[in-house]
Amino acid sequence: MTQNVIERFKPLFEPKTVAVVGASTKGGTLPNVFIRRIREFGYSGAIYPIHPSAESIDGLKAYRSLGDTPEPVDYAYIAIAAAQVPPLLAEARGRVRFAQVISSGFGEVDEGRELQQALAAAARAGGMRLIGPNCLGIYTPRGRVTFTETAPEESGPVGIISQSGGLGTDIIRRGLTRGLKFSGLITVGNCADISANDLLEFYLADAQTRVVGLYIETAGDGRRLFEILRSARAAKPVVILKGGRTRQGRAAAVSHTGSLAGDDRAWVALSKQTGCVMADTLDGFIDALLAFQALAPQPRRPTRRVVLFGNGGGASVLATDQFARLGLDVESFDKQTVDELAGLKLPPGTSITNPVDAPVGTLQQEDGRVAEKILAAIYGSGRPDALVMHLNLSAFAGRAKTEVLDNLVQAALRVQARYPGQAHFVLVLRSDGEPALEERKRAFRARAAALGIPVYDEIANAGAALAALAFHERFVHSRV
Repeated sequence: MTQNVIERFKPLFEPKTVAVVGASTKGGTLPNVFIRRIREFGYSGAIYPIHPSAESIDGLKAYRSLGDTPEPVDYAYIAIAAAQVPPLLAEARGRVRFAQVISSGFGEVDEGRELQQALAAAARAGGMRLIGPNCLGIYTPRGRVTFTETAPEESGPVGIISQSGGLGTDIIRRGLTRGLKFSGLITVGNCADISANDLLEFYLADAQTRVVGLYIETAGDGRRLFEILRSARAAKPVVILKGGRTRQGRAAAVSHTGSLAGDDRAWVALSKQTGCVMADTLDGFIDALLAFQALAPQPRRPTRRVVLFGNGGGASVLATDQFARLGLDVESFDKQTVDELAGLKLPPGTSITNPVDAPVGTLQQEDGRVAEKILAAIYGSGRPDALVMHLNLSAFAGRAKTEVLDNLVQAALRVQARYPGQAHFVLVLRSDGEPALEERKRAFRARAAALGIPVYDEIANAGAALAALAFHERFVHSRV
C-alpha cells in the first residue's frame, strides 16, 4: 500500500514533463509567469506550452492539445476560461497523469456546480487525476516546480496540503522567514477529484516528510480522514488548521471553495481520538510545524517541566501564567539546583529560581559563555523537559557584540550535547520593531535555524508550540 501511493504520486512531486495551458505569445499571463518561475527554480524537464495556433511561446515549441505532446505529461498547469477546460481535458487521451486547474468559476459558485461535475467527468475521460479547480498550483522543491516566486529551494521535512491558494502562499513565505523547509505544498481548491485525504496518505508514506500540515475547509469524506489518521497512530505529527469552525466561518468557507464545513465538536473529537494537533491561527500553525521540524518528540517522557532562561523578568512572569494555561509547568528549582546556581556567584539582580532572569550584564560575562555554566547546573540537577532561552534584543542594542548572542546559543548547544535527548531547546528572539534591530534579528534567526534551532518571536508563541509537541507526545505515550 505504501509503495503504491508513493509511485502513484511521484509524477506530481517529481514531474519529468510539464504542460502549461493558457500562456500567451505576448507574455504576461499567469501561465507565462509560471513558465518563468519554474525555469528560474531550476526545473530541467521538458516544458510543453499548449496553444491552439502558436508555433512557440517563451522560446518553447507549442502544441495544439494535451494529446499532441512528444511525451506523456506528468503535470499540466491549466489557467484558461472555465468553460474551455472540460473539452481540453477530454482530448488528452490518457497522456496526462495529473492536471491542476487554476481557473475558478466552478463549484465555489452556484452557477458553476454543473460545470465542475463536467470537469471531473472530462478528467476521467481523459485518463488523468485532477487537482482543483480554483487553486494556485504546487510547490515541490524535490521536483523544482513552484507556483510562487518566493520559495526556499532546499527540500525539507514539512509536507503541506492547502485548500486555499493564497494561504498556501502565506505558508511558504512566512515559513521561509521562520526557517521551515518543505517536502512539498499542494493547493487543492475545490477538490473535484483529488482530495486532502489522498495527499495526506502520500505524505504519511513519504520518507522525506516528517510532519504534515493541512489547511482545510472541509474534509470531504470525514470518515476516511478519521480512518487514515487512526491507522497512522500518530507515527508522524499532523497539524490541522481548520477553516470554518464557527457559524460565520462555515458561511465564508462555502463562498470560498464551495465547502460544507462540519461542526467544530467533530474536529475536537478527531484530535482527541487520532492525536492530530488543531491550530487556531496561521501563526500557531506555522509555529507548531516549526517545533515538529526541529524537535524530536519524546513520547516516553512527554513535555511538562519547562525552564525559562533569559533577560526580561516581567516577560517571564507573563509566560509562566501562559504556560500554566497550556498545561506546561514552570516550577521553582529544588534546593540542589538553587545551591549550584548560587555557587556560580552571578552578578546581583540575577534570579536563580525558575524562571532564571539574567540581565544583560550577567549574560555578557565571558562574552556570553557564562550561559554554559548556568545551563549545565540546570540540566544536571533540574532535569527539565524543555528549556526556552529568551533574549530581548533591545536590551543588547549598543551594549553587546554580535558574538555574545552567538556564544549564548553555542553554549546552550554544548550543554544539549552533554545531555542528549533530555530537553527540547527553543530560542525566543524578542524585538521592539526598530528596523536595524529587526535586521539583526533576521540574520541571527537564520544562523540559529541553520543549527536546527526553532526560533520564535515571543515566549507565548514558543509555549503554544511546545504545548502542541506535548499533546502529540502524550497521545503517542498513551498508545505505547
